Amino acid sequence: MSIGRHYQNAYVTRDVDKAVAGFKRHADVRTIIEIETPVQVWTPQGEGRGVQKLAFVWVEDLNYELIQPIEGNVLAIYRDALPAGDALAFHHVCHRVDDWDAAITQIEAQPFPVVLKGGTAGLLQFAYTDTRSWLGHYTEYVWMVPDRWAGMGGR
Repeated sequence: MSIGRHYQNAYVTRDVDKAVAGFKRHADVRTIIEIETPVQVWTPQGEGRGVQKLAFVWVEDLNYELIQPIEGNVLAIYRDALPAGDALAFHHVCHRVDDWDAAITQIEAQPFPVVLKGGTAGLLQFAYTDTRSWLGHYTEYVWMVPDRWAGMGGR
């Protein structure tokens, strides 16, 4: 099952700065937003906190999320997918949904397990499903308020 609007391809890396430099060299970049941030998430193994370095690189209306896990076992979904070197490794696509309550009901009813959830109620919510058996990668679904969407470079 796939719902929402695809807007993002996401990659994991050991070196976000190098990955951003590559986009600056090889792509017609509209906007880049870089942050290092703690994140509180749920996984099937339990809840916890991790730290990740992120870059949101916009080329036209396609977002490339670059993820460098820094610390926290709850971020194993990213850490376990890292390549041996400092290259990029494709990880997931993300679909933006308009109604989180309706979306999470559909997401939790599908045959693909939810493997990561998080966010801030009333601002941004996300969930990852393990669609690797079908698509070869994870699928993320996200809902956010319009101001948050604009703040991360969406239009």
